[in-house]
Amino acid sequence: MTKVGFVSLGCAKNLTDTEVMLRKLHDAGYEITPEETEAEIIVINTCGFIESAKQESIDNILDLAWLKKNGKCKHIIATGCLVERYREEVMQEMPEVDALIGVGSLVDIVDAVRAVERGEKYTSFRDKNTSSLSEDRLLTTPEHTAYLKIAEGCDNLCTYCAIPSIRGKFRSRTVEDIVREAKELEALGVKELNLIAQDTTRYGLDIYGEYSLARLVRALTAETKIPWIRLLYCYPDKITDELIGELRDNPRLVKYMDIPIQHISDKILRAMNRHGGQALIRKTVEKLRREVPGIVLRTTAMVGFPGENENDFEQLCRFVKEARFDRFGAFTFSPEEGTPAAEMDGQIDEQTKQDRYDILMQTQLTITEEQNAQKIGKTVEVICEGFDTVAEIHYGRSAADAPDVDGKVYFCAKKRIGAGRFVKVKISEALDYDLVGEATEIL
Repeated sequence: MTKVGFVSLGCAKNLTDTEVMLRKLHDAGYEITPEETEAEIIVINTCGFIESAKQESIDNILDLAWLKKNGKCKHIIATGCLVERYREEVMQEMPEVDALIGVGSLVDIVDAVRAVERGEKYTSFRDKNTSSLSEDRLLTTPEHTAYLKIAEGCDNLCTYCAIPSIRGKFRSRTVEDIVREAKELEALGVKELNLIAQDTTRYGLDIYGEYSLARLVRALTAETKIPWIRLLYCYPDKITDELIGELRDNPRLVKYMDIPIQHISDKILRAMNRHGGQALIRKTVEKLRREVPGIVLRTTAMVGFPGENENDFEQLCRFVKEARFDRFGAFTFSPEEGTPAAEMDGQIDEQTKQDRYDILMQTQLTITEEQNAQKIGKTVEVICEGFDTVAEIHYGRSAADAPDVDGKVYFCAKKRIGAGRFVKVKISEALDYDLVGEATEIL
């Protein structure tokens, strides 16, 4: 039986694509191995969002090429965003790659593996705007948590972003189809459902004629008993009063929202083609905090966009200090080929970008340290994720922490607690972005 290994790069949306391919190969009788050195065929699902992600994808392919020359690996199959975007270049400049699969061709992974086994080169680039949105997956996340992709593609056309050209137009799955998959995940033991898309708040507009995320959440709540449902990638201009009401009143929709603002200067937001300016962002943040007491807000911002001057950057720093986001990430502008922003006047040098990034993240670290210090002495509900045998301490996340991007809660307990169990933890210490405490009750 041929052993197949996987390397999955990039975002959680990419990870769900990897899980689809894993399931298809598993069902076709291939042995899936987590050890790259044991695999005879390795599938790499690449990212191509920004320059650093592209470089990571290229570096990983080169590492696999070394394994192909010196190890057990016989064939390399590349798929994902980098491949979709640079199909000709990858095939020409990386002859070690035996097959290319576009983002709309995940269903062809078995054909690709069989082709390379026969010693043939293989490519498949189906229309990404008509590819299936409903495919079974083999989960790679811990048993208690899973991502659920509710839509594919993007129609926002931000001037710095290549995703619409890579992933295609925004397409929602039906409520019924999403609920069906959620039930399957629940049967597997999933306790936390993280809803993802390029823009989750746009969900349903294309098939139902209106923003329908609140409707979807109600259906998931009614049809499953999954304790935590989390919303990621919510755009501030599409957060409806109905959705805010659901956040406030639905006890299983965790009071957490990820809102990528990208900037606060109206000049920069217009240049980015972001929908909604400074006033709308401020109003949305204020409204969420007023209507949903205790809500945790996460955001991301970009520094170094073309034309960003000191005044624009100062506006962003002031807003971060004023808004005091609970969770915050920043990244530097990357001029992506084929995007309008790459050709704009006023490009910023790399050192200035890095300096602004450092200043912004240091500003947020101070805020986070102050917020975490206020949690000392309080008790929070945590989902246990495991036990660190070196540090001899359990670790997990509170509802305020999304998987992969936020902090952890480390805690002592009188007995070993299994992953997926909910625990009450009394916080005794704060460590930058993480918390430390002691379990007081196993739920």
